[in-house]
Amino acid sequence: MKKFLSLMIVSLFVLVLAACGGGDDEGTTGGEEEGNKKLVVGASVVPHSEVLEAAVPLLKEKGIDLEIQEFTDYILPNVALDSGEIDANYFQTPGYLALQMEENKDFDFVSVGEIHQEPIGIYSKEYDSLQDLPDGAKIIMSDSLSDHGRILPIFEREGLIKLKEGVGENARVDDIVENPKNLDFSTLIEARLLASSFESGEGDAVVINGNYALEGGINIEEDGIAFEGSDVVPANLIVVRSEDKDREEIQALVEVLKSDEIKQFIEEEYAGAVLVVE
Repeated sequence: MKKFLSLMIVSLFVLVLAACGGGDDEGTTGGEEEGNKKLVVGASVVPHSEVLEAAVPLLKEKGIDLEIQEFTDYILPNVALDSGEIDANYFQTPGYLALQMEENKDFDFVSVGEIHQEPIGIYSKEYDSLQDLPDGAKIIMSDSLSDHGRILPIFEREGLIKLKEGVGENARVDDIVENPKNLDFSTLIEARLLASSFESGEGDAVVINGNYALEGGINIEEDGIAFEGSDVVPANLIVVRSEDKDREEIQALVEVLKSDEIKQFIEEEYAGAVLVVE
């Protein structure tokens, strides 16, 4: 009887170990299909991560399992790419990429595709147009200098300021040569905080990047009082390490993101707040 009980205990122990081992294997695979190649892409939450989610089944058909890592700022996705934590990132414009490359000499990145555009918008809870802004109005905008070359021309186009001739996309607040309403552009905060700043009623107008406006649930049509012209909006890029630009999986990612299926998803999901790049 003792021998029988001992055998039963050993058998139960083996079964428990087998069950635990099976659970670990399942957790490790994470739903990946055997034989598929893995591609890890870092992205801002909205709309980038959502667009990538729509691309997952299309890439799986090509034998690629796409893993998406979400980031809530504009710094870490490039750090993660440089360290090899991710294979590509999808969140930045050419101007921001150039600025990052200039500030971080070790970065050896290249864009492999322009996917969509997000017009920067100026939002106000109190005023219906830029022309309605009072003298000395407080304008809150991103502390990312690459955004200033996109923001200030909106005010110039509306006749509220005048910039030094020829500064173009490199415009900075110091380049304002005429400001008859004495608009105050001194309040600069992290881009990811702009939507919450707007919702809390700070400033007379808040300039918000398209992705953060969407992520913050802002009513773009109702609260937006001015936007970049579609002819000047920079594209959002797929960026990789230079050595990986010809990788088969990277090329497949760009092909899928430029497909008719993804274009249709963007057009239907974001109703003009996000524009596809042809």
